[in-house]
Formats: sequence, structure tokens, C-alpha cells
Amino acid sequence: MRYLSTRGGTAPMSFSQAVLTGLAPDGGLLVPERFPNVTHRLPAWRKLDYVALAQEIFRLYVDDIGTDDLDTIVADAFTTFDHPDIAPLVDLGDFKVLELFHGPTLSFKDVALQILGRIFEHLLAQSGDHLNIVGATSGDTGSAAIYGVRGRKNLSIFVLYPNGGTSALQELQMTAVPDANVHCLAVDGSFDDCQSMLKSTFADLDFKTRYRLGAVNSINWARVLAQMTYYTHVCLRSEQPAVFAVPTGNFGNIFAAIAVREMGVPIGRFVLATNENDILARFFQTGVYRLGRVQQTISPSMDIQVASNLERFLWLRFGRDPERVKAFMAEFARSGEASIGDGEPTGEAIEGVAVDMADTKATMRRIKERYDYVADPHTAVGIEAARLTRGNGTTPVCIATAHPAKFPEAVLDAIGPDATDAIRHPALDRLDPATARRTVLPADREAVMAYVRDHAA
Repeated sequence: MRYLSTRGGTAPMSFSQAVLTGLAPDGGLLVPERFPNVTHRLPAWRKLDYVALAQEIFRLYVDDIGTDDLDTIVADAFTTFDHPDIAPLVDLGDFKVLELFHGPTLSFKDVALQILGRIFEHLLAQSGDHLNIVGATSGDTGSAAIYGVRGRKNLSIFVLYPNGGTSALQELQMTAVPDANVHCLAVDGSFDDCQSMLKSTFADLDFKTRYRLGAVNSINWARVLAQMTYYTHVCLRSEQPAVFAVPTGNFGNIFAAIAVREMGVPIGRFVLATNENDILARFFQTGVYRLGRVQQTISPSMDIQVASNLERFLWLRFGRDPERVKAFMAEFARSGEASIGDGEPTGEAIEGVAVDMADTKATMRRIKERYDYVADPHTAVGIEAARLTRGNGTTPVCIATAHPAKFPEAVLDAIGPDATDAIRHPALDRLDPATARRTVLPADREAVMAYVRDHAA
């Protein structure tokens, strides 16, 4: 399997090269040259547990790591999860909740980053090189990435996040990690500022090569690949094509489901859920991608305007034509607005819905009262979007992206004392604010590059 850039200006590369490269040198995102059709495999896959299914899917896309090594990496990653089903599906009658928060940082990002950290370590052990990972986070990616690589050989990590733009616990999960290879950079700006600086730093090919930069954000194809397992796992246990409601900010989570559908796994439709930062919801309603102002909400991981992984969707939507992708992205970069071109919604059985904070809180209360279930604010956005779009009788599967204990203030504000037990978790209780370490930087690429230059191994 070879990997191509969505913008067509990068020579095809192997999986290992794609993982270590992160963002393609031409500024595009790396995508597989094909999505293998697995229709004939589905009957046999129905018999597999979660880990075995993940191993099967990875083998389809990875042919330059030995099968035994690859299987070991995948299996070892899931030993860090505290639920035997890895991603349990909770049936609440009117809808189902796919809990993806049973990893070490209580976020769905653990599903991918526990694997990616081990892949990095395996590849670097073979080459003897050192990799300096630079990532940007709106909340959960940072801690999950840090926990995926903390203390690992030949790896250092630099995480940019908006100063004051994450929850207190999200920040503490990053800054309270004592390992010397971890650097937390609080940027005086928004997540979009962090992401823009990240991309422009990677676009400086001399700097990227000299300091051996790697990526853990969802621009890294391995992140998407790892997330494809849980969608497939649900579909294999559904009697009819599944409907997924996905809260999303950077479009990586929902793109993993789109990739699964490309492989022939039966999926009926998608509900794309956003908060007030609704650029994606508006895009899938109108076909116009128009930049807005970042608004801070109680679902901070979705406080994003520029969604990196939309470029992979555009590549598929434009018939894998890199010239159309480049033209779209160039127009958006120039004017803050770009259109699919025909003045129509994007189609693709994706319904975009925006849920504001008032409705998010009301949904959290209703879920607790009606089902005795506590959802974090991001998950509640997805559940409310599913309720608003339900129409064909299929029970929607709502993606639970984080444990409610990560957002205690929002949960207590929405639900009250009845949620007290739900906002405690041993992994969070162990965090010690006295050990927190962070460096505050201006929203300036040169300042970030200088810090990396001074601290890179």
C-alpha cells in the first residue's frame, strides 16, 4: 500500500514513511492509494473481538512492518484500556452510545495514540533516529499524545494549546506529566492559531528535516486508520446499515467512518454535530466553507473553525483530483471562503447540525433524568444532533468522545448534584497540580520554532 498527497505534489510513500512524515511536503494530507473492499471479509470478521479486528484492518494498510510486530503493537496498545470490550456499546433504547473513553486519558484520542506512540518507537528503534513530535490540541489530543509517547525512547513531544482555551483538567492532564521528553506550550491565541503555526512550521521543509519533526494530530494517517476499527466493530454487530452521530471539530473522527464506508462496510448515514463553531455544519448544509470567529464553549475540543481533515473528504468528493483540492484550499486560504462549486449541499449522506450551549446543557439534563446516564458536553452535542435528525427508524449510534469527569464544571452546571459521582475518576484524582510544567508563548510561529530549536533532541 502506497500513500499519496491530497494535493498531488508528493511522491508516493510507504506506510512507515507516511507515519513519520505526518503532513505531506506539498502541504497536503496523506491518503491511501486505495481503500480495499472488505465486503467478502465481513462474515469472518463478525466473529472477531475488538483487538483481532483492529489487527486485521491494520494489515490491510501496513505492508512494511512485519505482521507479528504489527499485531503485537496493536494488541499491546489496548492493554492500557480499563474496559474488556475496549469500546463498549451502551443501549439506552432510543439511541446507543459508543463509549470511547476507557483509555488512559479518558478520551477517544487514546484509541489511536496508544497505537501511534508504539509505531513511532518501533520505527525509530530500527533506524536509530530521534523524532521530535509537534502537535496542536484543542483539548484531548494533547494529553492522549503525551500519554502515548511519554518516556519512550528516541521521542520528544511539543504540544501547543490555547492558553485558557481548554478545561482545567484537560490542561492538567498535559502539564502534570513529569517525563523529560514532554513539553507543554500554552499559546496566547486560539486553537486555530496553534494549528496554523503547526502547519506553517511543517511547511518549512528545511526546519522540519533538520529537527526531525513528526506529527500526532489527525493529519497523521495512522490516527484515522486506528479509529476505523470502532466503526467497523459496530457495523458488524448491526442488523441494518448503521447511523452514526459524531461530535466533531477537526473532522478526523467522522472521516474515519467515511473511510470505513469506502471499504464497503454498510453505513446508512452520518450526523455531523458541531457546537456554535459551526463551519462544518454549514458546509454540509450549503456546500460553502466559510470561516467564522472561534467561540469558546463548554465543549472546548470542538472550538475550531478550520478543520484539517476536511481536505481528505474533499479529495474523495472531487473524485481524487488533487488540482481541485489545491484550488479549493488556495481560495479558502486567500479569502476565508470556498465552495464545492455547484451551489448545492455536499450530499454524501452527511447531515450537519449545530447545537448551542443552552441545548447542550438541556440535553445533558434530559439524558440523566430519562436514562440515568451522564454524558460529557461533547457527547451531548452528538446526542442532541441525532435527536434532531432522526427520521428513518434506525437507532442512531452516538459517539461518546470523553468521560464526563474531564468536564466537572460543565456537568455539574448542567445536571447538578446528581452528577457528583460521575465527575470523579481515579486517573484524574491522581493528578498533582504541584507538578505542572508549561511554557507560555505568543501566537507567533517564530517563537514556537525557537522553542523547538532550543529543546529538540
